[in-house]
Amino acid sequence: MHLARFAPVRFAHLPTPLEPLPRLTEALMTKGGGGPNLWVKRDDCTGLAGGGNKTRKLEYLLGDALANDADTLITQGAIQSNHVRQTAAAAARFGLACEIILEHRTGSNAQDYNHSGNVLLDELLGAKIRTVAGGTDMNQALAEVASEVAERGGRPYVIPGGGSNIIGALGYVECALELVAQANEIGLEIDRIVSATGSAGTHAGLVAGLAVMGADIPVLGIGVRAPKDVQEANVFRLAQDVAELLGHRERVTREMVVADCDYVGRGYGLVDEAVIEALKLAARTDGLLLDPVYTGKAMKGLIALARKGAFDGETVVFLHTGGAQGLFGYQTELEGELA
Repeated sequence: MHLARFAPVRFAHLPTPLEPLPRLTEALMTKGGGGPNLWVKRDDCTGLAGGGNKTRKLEYLLGDALANDADTLITQGAIQSNHVRQTAAAAARFGLACEIILEHRTGSNAQDYNHSGNVLLDELLGAKIRTVAGGTDMNQALAEVASEVAERGGRPYVIPGGGSNIIGALGYVECALELVAQANEIGLEIDRIVSATGSAGTHAGLVAGLAVMGADIPVLGIGVRAPKDVQEANVFRLAQDVAELLGHRERVTREMVVADCDYVGRGYGLVDEAVIEALKLAARTDGLLLDPVYTGKAMKGLIALARKGAFDGETVVFLHTGGAQGLFGYQTELEGELA
């Protein structure tokens, strides 16, 4: 795959580490000695304002924005959006204005949720913030802000939530190439990749990248919001579109797209006891800092499935998509629960 023809700009710290998780592996070992051999792909270490998976996508999206002479980035997300924080940082790095729309998706009125964590960083990075009620048509809201920017003489570039379009997903095609190269270098045979799946771009990019290169590594997405049928349809559609952009649409089949959406809990961004257990276990075994919204729920699912024997004998790579900055927005909910 010749990804340079899409002219990404480079600012991520790549390649990100691929590391074993020996103590978490031991903690999830069953009484019969089964369980997965766990590794982690550290995409929390991509470097942009604390890092995270959106940085890879933004390399391609910023390349396109600059090629189109944009002077303002516009995007959206939930109040504690990691994507919004990284987009604001990318805008600052390239001297662009940044307009962001934050949705009250969880309904939380907590002071820390609405003003700390990623929100504080958005403000520090100089983004112009608008907030809207939960359930707002976010695509329409983006279009309205873009019109406002254009009317005052600006040159807007709209980035969808999560950076999850065909261009953004190329960042995870590249990640697939990078991960397979790392595994080959150290002689690691990967049986499965596990990742959070939400706005679909990360999951779709991985599926498309692995399919086009013929790597034959299954990807399990642990859903954080949508029902299984909706999530898988979204990922499949985008993965096929990305593969088509690369010239091989037919290589992505429906069977390659698997999402387990049984671990969403009460809803997007809402914390439960199993998420808190996942946060604690990852932190207190191998020092991994996860977030309550994406990686915490993905780890919740991985832990539950491992305890059911789903990964016995497999080498599983957990894709750490970042988000620990959002922990500070959940202080009220987590306080007293981490003892």
